Amino acid sequence: MSTSNTASPRNTSMACVPTDMELVLKVIPMPADCNANGDIFGGWVMAQVDLAGSVLPARHVRGRMATVAVNEFIFKQPVRVGDILSFYSIVKRVGTTSITVSVEVFAERIRAQGQFVKVTEANLTYVAIDDEGRPRAIPKE
Repeated sequence: MSTSNTASPRNTSMACVPTDMELVLKVIPMPADCNANGDIFGGWVMAQVDLAGSVLPARHVRGRMATVAVNEFIFKQPVRVGDILSFYSIVKRVGTTSITVSVEVFAERIRAQGQFVKVTEANLTYVAIDDEGRPRAIPKE
């Protein structure tokens, strides 16, 4: 995705949030979400990405849908207790029954408000389903 890096001699991992994606979720992880190392569980982050990724497809599907694939999931930086996580998403492809989206997650560290670090990026595919759980056509806009 296109994000502008704010090149700084002290910290090159800082990034600007994407302007071509929609903010779909903000959340703060809590101590109960930590692993033994004191970082947030990867599975917790994955669950939040799945929720964030479903927001834009829901506008197209207009009914039930299910996650059918996690095509790519990259953990770039650890997530810490108290980080303010911002989840940005964009629809990459709309098919007959499925929609693929990209999600990028940025953390504002508790001691560095206003500075963003990309912590996770993922591509997910959702499929529209009927009441019996079978794929169905996505309504045309």
